[in-house]
Amino acid sequence: MPVMQRIEGLFKSTFLRSVVLLAGGTAFAQALPILVMPMLTRIYKPDEFGMLAVFSAFLGITSVVAGLQYEVAIPIPELDETAANLLGVALFCIAVTSGLSAVAIALFSAEIANLLNLPSIRKFLWLLPISIAGTGAYAAFQFWAVRKRAFPRIARTRLVQSLGGAVTQLLMGWAGTGALGLITGQIVNNSAGFLGLGRGAVREDEKTLRGISIIGMKKAAADFKRFPKYTAIENFANVGAIQVPFLLIANRVASAEVGFLMLGMRLMQAPMSLVGSAVSHVYYSHAVTEHRDGRLAEFTSNVIGNLARVGVGPLIFMGIIAPSVFMPVFGMGWQRAGVLVAWMTPWFVFQFLSSPVSMVLYVTSNQRAAMALQISGLILRVVMVLIAAAAVAGHPVVESYALSGFVFYFGYLIVICRVSKITMRQLLKACKCAIPFVSGWIIAGIIIVSIA
Repeated sequence: MPVMQRIEGLFKSTFLRSVVLLAGGTAFAQALPILVMPMLTRIYKPDEFGMLAVFSAFLGITSVVAGLQYEVAIPIPELDETAANLLGVALFCIAVTSGLSAVAIALFSAEIANLLNLPSIRKFLWLLPISIAGTGAYAAFQFWAVRKRAFPRIARTRLVQSLGGAVTQLLMGWAGTGALGLITGQIVNNSAGFLGLGRGAVREDEKTLRGISIIGMKKAAADFKRFPKYTAIENFANVGAIQVPFLLIANRVASAEVGFLMLGMRLMQAPMSLVGSAVSHVYYSHAVTEHRDGRLAEFTSNVIGNLARVGVGPLIFMGIIAPSVFMPVFGMGWQRAGVLVAWMTPWFVFQFLSSPVSMVLYVTSNQRAAMALQISGLILRVVMVLIAAAAVAGHPVVESYALSGFVFYFGYLIVICRVSKITMRQLLKACKCAIPFVSGWIIAGIIIVSIA
């Protein structure tokens, strides 16, 4: 059987079934926050969403390095014993990080709030260590589930988290708690599922997990030291490139502008998360084998082509209609968020194509290149935001941030193709099938805008 036919057969059978299972199981979990958003935007003010964005920025920056990225390595070892000890290392690092953050907040919360020029954030910082611990633990057990290909378990926990987070935000919003309700709901949405994943891991793999030992953890940490050495820095830069500009915009412009940006990003990320996250986990679980068998280029290009067919059209559709529909859907005062969605559309198109297959850099042991790429992205975005903020009054700071995202992910996709040895001809051939689907979404968007 020709190589390409085998790859396509894999995508249409095992790979695609796993993606559909995980994406289908999380569809409601991803749709629910969008469905309740019109209610939330009428309960909470833009500056309260801005407060959530600032808190989430802190959480994103700290939680991504909480486990020193040892959790990302869990699917890689051939032996379950080694993977279990990596899980132990990750959980230990997460506990230490959350403890240190608690001490830092107890001692310096006032200084942190003053540095941000946002005094009101101080009363919410005590929630940060709890969030780091829960979010980190969920990520660690999720990668264990990815290793075991326990995708239904992941889907169930995402559903529980999403439902719990939405209900919490609505109830606390109606109770008049302000930004605290948004932040508490976000914590539930990020981390509540770690208990379910943890119980599932213990129930299914108790014997393996009992093999975790200090000696085994030391050996696993040493064997996979490239992850804290390169991958932790890479992911810190990756998340920092998204979140640090939030802090800069809140400091230099206004927290309400950050609230508009956060709403726009969440709506754009919904279709990306639904399909892209599922593809990422399943791609990672199969890419290691494909790389060993010398089929990584064909496999990766095929995945990118299917991503283009499934997700690029809806993203462009959202960008076309957003400026016209945001105010009637989300209420008075939110039209600015729709304008920002239009600006961010090129960014999210290329992120959607590149992020789900970015694990190819780990599979091919290119951690150093991945780290350099993400650091470059962080510098690019921060510099563009600072230049815009320092310019004359009224300069589009957030628009500059959106443009920097497009530039970065366009370059990211090029690097992925080079690492996986995908030729331009292969990529164009794989994406050709997406043209009719994307065209249909564009036409639909133009019709809706014309009618509105």
